[in-house]
Amino acid sequence: MRRFINEKSFQRSVGITMIFIGTGIAFSFLGLVDYSWVLFMLLPVALGIAIGTMKMRKYALVGAIITTVLLLIGIYIPGLSGVICIVMAIGLIVPFIFLGYFIAQMVKRYKEFKGTNKLPVLLLPLLLFLIAAPTEHYLKKEKQTIIAVSTEKIFPYTPEQVYDVIKSVDTLDAEKPFLLKLDLPIPTKCVLEKEKVGALRTCYFKGGRLSNADFGGGTIVERVSELKRGKILKMDVISYNLIGRKWLGFKEAIYYFEPAANNSCKLTRVTTYTSVLTPRVYWEPMEKLGVQQEHDYVFNNLEKDLKQKFGR
Repeated sequence: MRRFINEKSFQRSVGITMIFIGTGIAFSFLGLVDYSWVLFMLLPVALGIAIGTMKMRKYALVGAIITTVLLLIGIYIPGLSGVICIVMAIGLIVPFIFLGYFIAQMVKRYKEFKGTNKLPVLLLPLLLFLIAAPTEHYLKKEKQTIIAVSTEKIFPYTPEQVYDVIKSVDTLDAEKPFLLKLDLPIPTKCVLEKEKVGALRTCYFKGGRLSNADFGGGTIVERVSELKRGKILKMDVISYNLIGRKWLGFKEAIYYFEPAANNSCKLTRVTTYTSVLTPRVYWEPMEKLGVQQEHDYVFNNLEKDLKQKFGR
């Protein structure tokens, strides 16, 4: 390890990486860049090109990768992001650093460019990000994608019984799916102030096992827009405050209660959320999985509460 640290190419790559990734982090805090391909793909490629352009590159790529990972982990400490989001970001950013590095290597091979250690030249690829980030941010009109996630489960109780138990939950305490055990916000209770259209229903959350103190917690406040016992409970989300997840939003929560065989109930939970993260092909599967596991947790608790109240 000492050999790495003492190597000049390693030291220089650490400094360059801190400038590139630090600029990306600063731009995100200042609201000058979207959580898009510019941040997660273009910036890492630009960094890789800069590292690959260096004259001394024996340990340069290693230094860039290590520094990038440490900087991303560092934003977790003050509660600015969650573990899952950081791991996902690392999985997207690191390959594009490699891509930029190999692009630079191919250019050097065919253009007979011997490389440089001059800092102004190494920082030139950063201009791509400095131009693209605010350009996309201010010109892109559609920043949010709206996604609906649906989960169904059969409960051996009548629709009315299931409705009565799920409408307001004093305490949620059941078997937690993997992502909730790890880092996702965990619902602790949902309180319906009145059983009528226009009433507010507030759900409270706490942070997951790896969260810092209350990080990952917060509230979601919903207003009932449609309500019929044993049929439907539909709510519009009017405010939410899930700490550390500003890229996600929530629009609607719906419970459908349908009669099933043997006097049972098919309960369908639909959550409609928004996301500003791109590329969607990378982020959406994990987002949906997170919502589905929250549904599973609520259903696990509902099953427990139904047994306690009605037996079976």
